[in-house]
Amino acid sequence: MFKIRKILLQIIDFFHPPFARWIDQQTFRYLACGGSNQLLNIFIYWFSFNILLHKKDVPVPNNGPIAGPYASLIIASAVTIPLGFLFSKYIVFQESNLKGRIQLFRYISLVALNFVLNYWMLKFFINVLHIYPTPSQTLTIIILAVFSYLVQRFFTFKVKPEKAN
Repeated sequence: MFKIRKILLQIIDFFHPPFARWIDQQTFRYLACGGSNQLLNIFIYWFSFNILLHKKDVPVPNNGPIAGPYASLIIASAVTIPLGFLFSKYIVFQESNLKGRIQLFRYISLVALNFVLNYWMLKFFINVLHIYPTPSQTLTIIILAVFSYLVQRFFTFKVKPEKAN
């Protein structure tokens, strides 16, 4: 794990210097990890829906089927939520001294909150402001990325002051 982290840090940090005037290293790492994870999510979603599920619903015993788009979302999330946590914990916010289980609980809570906020923001942008769906989702992603970074930095992966002996 630590060897992989070292390699990933070297790769990400290699690309940071041209942006160093505008973005600090931690924020650049967050953008690199989050952007990569978001691209992976989109790819897994596409692959799941088109190739794995053949655009069909997934039958669930003793229940109705799960629609293909939602099943694909579940599959993509099952990969990218844990990966996003690992990126945040070991690449972006590695100085955090909170216990891992506390970080994980806070991270999953943030993911759930982001899901709800994403839904309501899309409804607002599309139905109230009459912005097309794709620009609405793009704007929502930008807003939630900034929100997530701040929550992760100052809450989920914060550095707790050491107790004086």
